[in-house]
Amino acid sequence: MSTIKVYDKTGAAAGEKTVDEAQLVLDRGEQAVKDTVVAILNGMRAGTAKTKNRSEVSGSGKKPWKQKGTGRASFGGSRNPVWRGGGVAFGPVPRDYAQKINKKVAALAFARALSDKIAAGELCVVDSLNFEEPKTKQAAAMYKALGATRSCLTVIADDALAGDANENFILAVCNLPNVDLATVAETDVYMLCRYKQIVVTPQALEGLMARLARATTGKAVQE
Repeated sequence: MSTIKVYDKTGAAAGEKTVDEAQLVLDRGEQAVKDTVVAILNGMRAGTAKTKNRSEVSGSGKKPWKQKGTGRASFGGSRNPVWRGGGVAFGPVPRDYAQKINKKVAALAFARALSDKIAAGELCVVDSLNFEEPKTKQAAAMYKALGATRSCLTVIADDALAGDANENFILAVCNLPNVDLATVAETDVYMLCRYKQIVVTPQALEGLMARLARATTGKAVQE
């Protein structure tokens, strides 16, 4: 059995939740995690690097001197890549770095990444993220009490404002440099691997565990 610690919004301990290890995926999926993270990072690349080839740089296409009889090497034009100011040979051109990941592979990768966080004790639950005021100081104190001072991902339910968290909390965490906020649907494998600590609400935990369960039963999860 793995345990998930539960805290209140002040960072004080409020109990524990247990997760049966049979629900976790810890014996496979390492390569799936690696492939999925690489695909996500490649998808983030702009792919806008561009250099001008010899047909795009300015300059005359006239032959600088005759082919033979000058004692110098022959050249076809001043825009050739050998000369300063000429075009670039085999330079980068705009391209799309996106990679396709099979849905089952992505689902397995998500299940493995989430399972690793739970097994390592790097995921905790905060019973409520409804703040009375949008105070960044209050949010910072909560994360400090939770020990999430390095990098932290806070996951809230997709319909968080219906009771899982309120607008005051969302405004309070906007100025915290090491804290990022995402919904269950937005959470991906890269986020789970990037952040040291994962803080979730009870409804968000149910959503994440539902995604994990769908992955272990063979049904593809939309990332």
